[in-house]
Amino acid sequence: MSEITVRPVENSRDLEAFIALPWSIYAGDPNWVPPLRKDVKKLLAPGHPFWDKAERGLFLAERGGRVVGRIAAVMDRALIEYRRELAGSWGFFECENDVAVARALFEAARAWCASKGLAFFRGPLNPSTNYEVGLLLRGFDSPPCVMMTYNPTYYPALVEECGLVKEKDLYAFLFRRGHTVPGWALDLSRRLRERGEVTIRHVRKADLQSDLRIMDEIYREAWGSNWGFVPMSPGELEVMAESLLPILDEDLGFFLSVGQEPAGVGLILPDVNPLLRRLDGKIGLTGLFKVLRHKSEIRGTRALLFGVKPRFHQMGVPLVALDYLLELQDRKTRYDRLEMSWTLEDNEAVNGFLRECGGEQYKTYRIYRRDC
Repeated sequence: MSEITVRPVENSRDLEAFIALPWSIYAGDPNWVPPLRKDVKKLLAPGHPFWDKAERGLFLAERGGRVVGRIAAVMDRALIEYRRELAGSWGFFECENDVAVARALFEAARAWCASKGLAFFRGPLNPSTNYEVGLLLRGFDSPPCVMMTYNPTYYPALVEECGLVKEKDLYAFLFRRGHTVPGWALDLSRRLRERGEVTIRHVRKADLQSDLRIMDEIYREAWGSNWGFVPMSPGELEVMAESLLPILDEDLGFFLSVGQEPAGVGLILPDVNPLLRRLDGKIGLTGLFKVLRHKSEIRGTRALLFGVKPRFHQMGVPLVALDYLLELQDRKTRYDRLEMSWTLEDNEAVNGFLRECGGEQYKTYRIYRRDC
């Protein structure tokens, strides 16, 4: 068998090979959703605002002149400064079912992180917890929801063969019509809304930039102490607004306020993955026709952002937020399911309440780590 070589991505041709590899890895897999190639290229380009405070090494594994694997190693200075840990990350991992190839890739990523003085690396983060994260462990029988990961069933074993160990599991919950909010939670939620103690307004496309800044403020306070959290930079928020604008349904984004203060936020996205599967990585003129023709295939949604400032927890604002979120699902009849993802495995209060409301924990993802 030919020798395995791992080399860094050095030019545009290498980058195209890096981006193209998944099409061979997932050939024939009905649940894989091809990303738009231009979006992957934009995210990996040095000009993306994420890289203003981060560095990355991209690596290709080849055997006999053929690309058989890829990986990215990342040093995120924003994470290091915010969380005060010398952590690197690995991501954008794709590999044939060959442990020798996987070992060579992870060794390249480990050596790169070690050369930066990092103590360990975790992943997959593509390229941070604000983007796509986690290796799918459970739930291979259905496609991923928008901005969630998917991988072959052999990936977990392959990664573990390379000496990486579990750091954290993440859950995705599925809600279908017919869910039941517990009576006590429903009563408290409705009482707070009827008295005007908690008010709700929807996101506006015309004000999306300013609305995202409010979301960011709430998110920082609601999630700031949680595992893996790193705030987005203003530049990242701007890029996020640009990417969300074409798919945003204003009815599915909302703020909760107590008095004049924003207290909570919910942002639900239509699951556009059925359209992405048809586009096969390229938008183009024919892609536009596909979007118009098959838009009715968008039947699912995903709660991308959901949080309440801690000081409003005791008065029941999280219950109002969840009650209203599930109310929206019933009201928007064009959508027949809602995914809430992701939640941390050890967030027992949230996970328990989602189950009590009829949510099915139907997918599990894992973050792995290894010392450098």
